[in-house]
Amino acid sequence: MWTRLSELPLLVVLIGLTGLLALLPAGYAVAVDQTALGRSFLYPALIILIGTTMLGIATAAFTPRDPARSHLAALVGAYVVLPVVMALPMKEAVPDTRFLNAWFEMVSSFTTTGATVYPPARLPDAVHLWRATVGWFGGFLTLLAGYAILAPLNLGGAEVATGRVPGRGVLGAGQMGRGADPSDRLTRFALQLFPIYAALTLALWVLLMIAGASGVTALIHAMGTLSTSGISGQTTLAASGAGYVGEALIFLFLIFAITRRAMPGTGLAENRRPLSGDPELRLAGLVLGTVTLILFLRHWVIADEAGFAVDEDQAVASLWGILFTTASFLTTTGYVGADWQTGAAWSGIGTPGLVLMALAIVGGGTITTAGGVKLLRVYALLRHGERELERIIHPNSLGHGGPEARRLRREGAQLAWVFFMLFAVSIAVTVTILSILRVGFEPALVLALSGLTTTGQLASLGAPQPIAYGDLSDAVKAVLCLAMIVGRLETLALLALILPVRGR
Repeated sequence: MWTRLSELPLLVVLIGLTGLLALLPAGYAVAVDQTALGRSFLYPALIILIGTTMLGIATAAFTPRDPARSHLAALVGAYVVLPVVMALPMKEAVPDTRFLNAWFEMVSSFTTTGATVYPPARLPDAVHLWRATVGWFGGFLTLLAGYAILAPLNLGGAEVATGRVPGRGVLGAGQMGRGADPSDRLTRFALQLFPIYAALTLALWVLLMIAGASGVTALIHAMGTLSTSGISGQTTLAASGAGYVGEALIFLFLIFAITRRAMPGTGLAENRRPLSGDPELRLAGLVLGTVTLILFLRHWVIADEAGFAVDEDQAVASLWGILFTTASFLTTTGYVGADWQTGAAWSGIGTPGLVLMALAIVGGGTITTAGGVKLLRVYALLRHGERELERIIHPNSLGHGGPEARRLRREGAQLAWVFFMLFAVSIAVTVTILSILRVGFEPALVLALSGLTTTGQLASLGAPQPIAYGDLSDAVKAVLCLAMIVGRLETLALLALILPVRGR
């Protein structure tokens, strides 16, 4: 069966999986005696599955000339086509909404952005579960694409480690036999990663329920954590009942968005090295420690100068709230700790939104579900800068660390800088378009970063005044959807698909 499925176009398989996933909220709605709502998911699911069967029959004999680039094109097409398909159950379940809003919601969920145009109380739990399921599916697709599609083509951050031209692939891959076939590789990684991804989600779900959260709330937050979508239902994380234990559990599971080496059972050769030596994990620890300390001392000093009474319990709560929220935004998850506002109330100053935007830009690890520039690219630029300073002091010195470290500092840093410039250009273009659509500069910048870093919660905390996605015009929503897709796919992957391939 797996062989037959691997022979179908990737986009057809993804559409079929979408239909199967719609059965989850349908079953939940029936279980809580919301039969009419369950039918709103069941009927579109059956239509999608029937349509997938017809597409599968029509495309069974399809054989692409370049399977690797065909899968890359299918990945791009997935972010264009699948949200439209996913919006069908959403539109049926929320009949008093427009299709554009349902499409925006699905693009946001599927790209793991987590932005929403609806107040939480307006949607029933089954619809929130559908949003979380779509985000969870999008996170798995991101993870699978990173291993099976982007990494073999030196994309998604893999180009920094290899130093090779993005989009070219590994030399000699065509002579590696059947094991190197893109379809076989995609199937193999899907069967390898999905049990791990599902088991981690299940483990966090059970632990959150043990901590005190209700079943559906715990499941939504578990899915939102593993996929880094940061989606919540009617009950926010702070009000879920899990308390500090729940936040601590989510904090621990965020490590899978910081480094792919933390993912158990993947069989990567680099996983045999100690996790403490992982450059992404060490850089994330440095960033979190520095930002948390600066924000905590900032609150402490201002509170002391203003004459506020210093409560030790409140100080400890503020410290944890800062640490949890900064880790959440560094991994582009976007969950806010219950005590994040404690520091602001304690010192009498506002939320440091600029810091959260900077953390989201840095982003999480390569080949993970996180967005942003990615930690490995930042690490390569830091190592390159360190080496340049050494050469200023000792011009004839030799770089240390072996050939891998030298490749990271030279070719890797060059490619990281190219991506950083493309990311900056994407921000500038998005802000310009939003400004043309009569959005103020500060809101336009926050919205652009929330879309390109796939951190939709920046709209609430990054701007001086919270931005409501539901109040935006249709044109602005369409631009933000495009920004989310570009931020999720990365500009280098889009350029590798568009530009002609030479020297292969």
